[in-house]
Order: sequence, then structure tokens, then C-alpha cells
Amino acid sequence: MPYFKYKGIPFSSEFFSEEKLSYVENDFQLLDDDIVNAAYPKSGTHWMAEVLSLIQSQGDPSWVQNVPLGERAPWIELDEDLKIALKNPPRLLTTHLPFQLFPKSFLHSKAKVVYTLRDPRDAMVSVYHFIKGFKELKDLGTMEEFMESFLSGEVAYGSWFDHVKGWVEMKDRANIFFNTYEELKQDLRGSVQKICHFLGKELNSQQIDSVVENASFHKMKDNKMSNFSTTPENIFDQTKAKLLRKGICGDWKNHLTVAQSERFDRVYWENMRGVNMTFPWE
Repeated sequence: MPYFKYKGIPFSSEFFSEEKLSYVENDFQLLDDDIVNAAYPKSGTHWMAEVLSLIQSQGDPSWVQNVPLGERAPWIELDEDLKIALKNPPRLLTTHLPFQLFPKSFLHSKAKVVYTLRDPRDAMVSVYHFIKGFKELKDLGTMEEFMESFLSGEVAYGSWFDHVKGWVEMKDRANIFFNTYEELKQDLRGSVQKICHFLGKELNSQQIDSVVENASFHKMKDNKMSNFSTTPENIFDQTKAKLLRKGICGDWKNHLTVAQSERFDRVYWENMRGVNMTFPWE
């Protein structure tokens, strides 16, 4: 599967084109009432899309049960999704783009971004398992080989470190909200309340209960509109991988050796020196 680089960041030519990435970065207009769900791959993107969909519909699950996730919260960098994203507001949009490739129009808009981070070791393990399902994507080799690609940023969407640092630099902007996968796991209700507050959405406690219940891992795993099971077989082989695999924190401990874990830590701290934010996994 050929990859190409756009501004130094690898993308799969199966799903992306330089022309579209340039359009999204330079010409895509974010509207003031847009809500953007942003994250590095496998950091809780689908989970947050479900939470935001349920908040948008005041906890009523019928939207998430009847409309596929890609139509509710389309990816702005994917061709087919972009067509949906250009339709009428209010829009809920999704992206894995690093900040430097994110629409420049954001800097002059009131659009709100919810950026979700996850322990990079868990994100890496999750990407490794997920990519096995894609028919056209290259084999990743062993976990050790993939870890080296991940640490050097030679993976789709580039370096986790650069991605996180690029977004974290924007943390003083009032229209970006940061949360972590780990916080969602620990206290989903508390996270939902904070997100509602950030978005200026007033939900009563019954509506919040419904958001929490319907955004649970088990509900999403059973929901055909959210679990990736409607993806055509020629693109994704459900027998080889699942979008919603375990939904836990710390799964990396089942996959990395002590030596690999120590190497990961060294690279992590080299890269994260000077980042003015602390994370639950540190």
C-alpha cells in the first residue's frame, strides 16, 4: 500500500490525496457553530463522536441508532465524508489531522474543538490491531517493528508526539477543550458534564444519564451504526480486526516487553520535555 507525504506527514494514498488535504487546510471554511472532534488515531475518536452525537441530540439515542457514524460526524480529510461535511450546519465534524494541517479558517472562527488524548502506548497497540483489518494497508510486521515506526513518526498521520504538541500549543484558546481517554474511562459522567459546559449545552441529569448509558463500550459495540460493521468487506475484514476491540486502559502491558517499554519511555520523555501539561499515564 503506497504512502505519500503531505508536508512531511505520511498518508495512505488509498484514502487521501494531496489535493484534498491542501483544500481542507487552506480552503475549508469552519463555521462558528461547528463542533470538531479531533484526536490522534485510536485515541477515542469514535467514542467521543458518539458522546458528542448524543449531547447534540439531548441524550435521545435514536440518531446514533439510525444514522452511521460517518454521516453524523464525517471526517473532513476523507473524500466521501467531506461531501457530507460541506452540507448544512449545525455540523459535527471529525479529524485526525495534526494542528498544522487543520483548516486555517479555525483561527478566525468560533468553532469548538474537543481534542482527546490517550496513553500513546495504548494508541499504538490499538492502531497495530486495527490496521490488520484493512485489506489494502501494508502488513505492519512485529509489534517491535511497528513500535519503531510509531516512535519515529513513520505511520499514518505522523508522530504522536508532534500531533499532541501541536494541539497542546493551542491550549490557551477558549474554543479548544482537552480531555483524555483515561478520564472518560474513569468518570464518563463527569467528562460529559464538562463537555456540555464547554459547548454551552444545558442537559438535565436524565439526559446526561442517557448520554452516558448510550456511549458505553457495550452499547457502541452492539450498535451497527457505531461499530464499523457496515464498512464494505472489500475495505475492512471484520474477521481480522474490530473497531471496538477492548476499550480498556493499559492494554499495552499485555504486548510490550520490559525492554520495549523502557525504550518507549526514553523516547517519550525526550519528546515531551517542556510540554506544559500533565497526563494521567505519566
